[in-house]
Amino acid sequence: MRTATVVRLFSSVIAAIAWVGLGIHIGAQWRLSGSLLGGLWVLADYFTVTTNLIVALAFTLHALRKGGVGPRLLGFVTINIALVGVIYALLLHGLVELTAGAAVANVLLHMVTPVLVPIFWLFCVRRGALDMRDPLVWAIYPIAYLLYALIRGAAQGHFAYPFIDYVKYGIPQVTMTVIVITVAYLAVGALMVLLDRRLAR
Repeated sequence: MRTATVVRLFSSVIAAIAWVGLGIHIGAQWRLSGSLLGGLWVLADYFTVTTNLIVALAFTLHALRKGGVGPRLLGFVTINIALVGVIYALLLHGLVELTAGAAVANVLLHMVTPVLVPIFWLFCVRRGALDMRDPLVWAIYPIAYLLYALIRGAAQGHFAYPFIDYVKYGIPQVTMTVIVITVAYLAVGALMVLLDRRLAR
């Protein structure tokens, strides 16, 4: 399946889906906030949005650039967008009732890209480039986001995601949730490295 044409086409589809979802989200938030900058500031609070922006940029570059982007970057994108999908399915689905465009964007950013990107990684990425240090490097991004979200949430009195709201649920519960997610993240990253090595044979 790793022909150049198929890879570029698949990359373009993923990039387009991410850009469309982000565009709908930005437009809706722009209307709610009354300004573009205000809307972008609100959306910058969400891991879903920042991660799908990374997906959109990475796959646009992968589709346009000769040779694409490296497998380590694609591994980073894959594990983090998969985290978006898993967290949404387990902790966030159904918490907010969405209508019209917001519902479409929600499906694209929480369900479609988190499925398509791992499929792309399985079938379209060059093998044998990952090692066990990579998941540790990949984890810097979600950890940095967590610190940012906690500081911003405390400052504005509103947390982007309920499971990090330590004011409401307490520090012990939030800490335990974060530990479980971190351990699962690193375990999945290690499995990705092992699978990459296996598929390289």
